[in-house]
Amino acid sequence: MPNKVERSDEKKSIFGLKLNGRVFFTSAFLIFLSIVLTLVYKDSAKSFFNATQLYVTENGGWFYILGVNFFLVFILYIALSKYGTLKIGGEHAKPEFKKISWFSMLFSAGMGIGLLYFSVSEPLTHFSNPPFGEGGNAEAARQAMQYTYLHWGIHIWAVYALVGLSLAYFTYTRGLPLTLRSVFYPFLKEKIYGIWGDIIDIFAVLATLFGLATSLGYGVKQVSAGLNYVFGFPDTITTQVLLIAGITLIATGSVVLGIHKGIKVLSEWNIRIALVLLLLVLFLGPTLFIFKSYVQNIGAYLGDFIELSTWTETYSQDNWQMPWTVTYWGWWIAWSPFVGMFIARISKGRQIREFIFSVLFLPTLVIFFWMTAFGSAAINDVLLGDNSVLEAVNTNVDISLFAFFENYPFTLVLNLVAIILIVSFFVTSSDSGSLVIDSLTSGGKIDAPVGQRVFWAVIEGAIAAVLLIGGGLEALQTASIVSALPFTVILFVMCYSLFLGLKEDFIKKEKQANSKVNNENGLEHSHKTDDKFSKDS
Repeated sequence: MPNKVERSDEKKSIFGLKLNGRVFFTSAFLIFLSIVLTLVYKDSAKSFFNATQLYVTENGGWFYILGVNFFLVFILYIALSKYGTLKIGGEHAKPEFKKISWFSMLFSAGMGIGLLYFSVSEPLTHFSNPPFGEGGNAEAARQAMQYTYLHWGIHIWAVYALVGLSLAYFTYTRGLPLTLRSVFYPFLKEKIYGIWGDIIDIFAVLATLFGLATSLGYGVKQVSAGLNYVFGFPDTITTQVLLIAGITLIATGSVVLGIHKGIKVLSEWNIRIALVLLLLVLFLGPTLFIFKSYVQNIGAYLGDFIELSTWTETYSQDNWQMPWTVTYWGWWIAWSPFVGMFIARISKGRQIREFIFSVLFLPTLVIFFWMTAFGSAAINDVLLGDNSVLEAVNTNVDISLFAFFENYPFTLVLNLVAIILIVSFFVTSSDSGSLVIDSLTSGGKIDAPVGQRVFWAVIEGAIAAVLLIGGGLEALQTASIVSALPFTVILFVMCYSLFLGLKEDFIKKEKQANSKVNNENGLEHSHKTDDKFSKDS
């Protein structure tokens, strides 16, 4: 397959910027149009998207569940097969980042704010309203952690690993642009540089930007609620917009510094701050209980793994799955172009087997311990008779984490560390998102001009602020989840495309190895013949 990087780099500059004009301007227009329509018709838009989501989840939920399980099996097969020995970028490629920096960045991009937002509220919600049986008892606690692990575990990272590996492989091994269109080269060939490739990238830009904007909007609501809960600051739209402006300014500074001095450094600090918060909760809270429940929770999750993963609520009319499992699968699939592309950008030089196992298992084990330290400990408080955190979850989910800290010494310290961590994850999501969107709109350039990344960082913050003011966040979040249905089909195609590419490269690798052996044998035979000839002479 010919190297296509040169072809991609031939995009003409527009106003001094290196852009794919069709993708950039079409995406910008559709983003503007979507926001205007959502704000002008926000009530009808919300009703339309909710009705669409209901239809999709009721009729397509089984397809999401089938998809995430298939992607997990497929990516494990690749890791364990002969293809796992191949290297992203070729045999001589070297990793750009150290392992701790690499892990910090993929973890910050993949999880971020959600870990803090849902770590207390989701387990408690499942505990009070489990899918089976009565809530509020030991069995409900076991189910609560099983389903929390399901929603935040290995299935998410299988989707991210699939998209990340596919993009990294076609970019660094095959020399194609770092955009979603490159994955479809085995089918579209040169057409990836035409209208079909543009449509694929525009779809990825919209999914990424709206997903980021809605997540940042909900993240800043948690920061605002925390400041109100801890310091009494007014929890108003004005406060939230000012927070978005300030955090976007910090994110812009990180974008200017670049991936090595900006995103990498921030991601490493995210991990340090998260570790400090986790250790404080671990040693100030019920330490022994947390360790015991971690072991039991993993056992319960693994023991019922197949049943948990394939449950489609066929024989029940409770409709518990739609707002939880099915919505999560839709959200993670819709989020995968952003996370997958960012993981691809930082993964050159990794062996495929190392890449898959690291992406699948390292974040999963960390997240499981995090959810146990916060979620299981919160459930334990309720079982011991303290319902204050549960009441906070039912009243205002934004303050659940801060209410949880009320049962700990040094509450103010814990709250401050949590707020700093939320802001830090916010900044990392924004600047890594800017990097991804800029790559998509610049024709796959890995190092496009700084001004373009700054533009997208500002746009992300502006969209989140506008939607907070106009009340359109929920509508666009729902739209993002619905968009996951066609993207699931794309992921199935991606599996086949990646398999074909890896198969071709492995065959080439074997031929080169055989050719080298034959040449060495031929040279050795030639030397023996020369020696024999000399002796005979």
